[in-house]
Amino acid sequence: MKVYSWNINGLRAIQKKGFLDWMKQEKPDIISLQETKIQAEQLPEDLKDIPGYYSYFSFAEKKGYSGVALYSKEEPLSVQDGIGIKRFDREGRVLVSEFPEFTFLGVYFPNGKMSAERLQYKLDFYDEILDYCEGLRNKGKNLIVSGDYNTAHQEIDLKNPRANEKRSGFLPIERAWLDKFIACGYVDTFRKLYPEQVTYSWWDYRTRARGRNAGWRIDYHFVNQEFFSRVKDADILTDVLGSDHCPVVLELE
Repeated sequence: MKVYSWNINGLRAIQKKGFLDWMKQEKPDIISLQETKIQAEQLPEDLKDIPGYYSYFSFAEKKGYSGVALYSKEEPLSVQDGIGIKRFDREGRVLVSEFPEFTFLGVYFPNGKMSAERLQYKLDFYDEILDYCEGLRNKGKNLIVSGDYNTAHQEIDLKNPRANEKRSGFLPIERAWLDKFIACGYVDTFRKLYPEQVTYSWWDYRTRARGRNAGWRIDYHFVNQEFFSRVKDADILTDVLGSDHCPVVLELE
């Protein structure tokens, strides 16, 4: 089974760049999309009903903002929109889907760059997601927590760490939460398998950073430690264009 996560920076935008053809070629078993930037009434039929897939969407109240989607070959046992906290759920950031062997969380974590208030919102969201995950884990669930985390964890995870150490996305307080997440028993699958590999998943459009590969690795598949034995491989598909992010892949036994 291959599980994908991709911040597509607009579902209708990526549709115009060959997304449906890519789906036919790549054939993900499960794919979480972040930043769909679409409302229910704007959703084209060919994106709502991709042949061979069940589809689910969480829409932000604010138009043209945030939003996540899930496409799955296998019908989930259940799908929940949000984590039950209105201040976060109104931004369309989480879909929780239950499968026989694991619970999958497709998450678009907030960006904290806009203001001190949004940074605090991001940190609060981080803590609530961890509490939510721990609640599921305490019930015996295995978890895959995938998405755009909007934080690079270590210096290896971005091209210019020193220049960005005071910028949201690489602040000590944000990185400390990822330390905490790992200390609680969650595994960054790519970094666990490839501890020395320098590969990025996001490049700033404005500075044309992709051409220089001046990127950040901020898109992750985390699993709980107990489930890591099922992980076969992880990959970052840097050759896939169409967004300022590229897809990240988790392969399970």
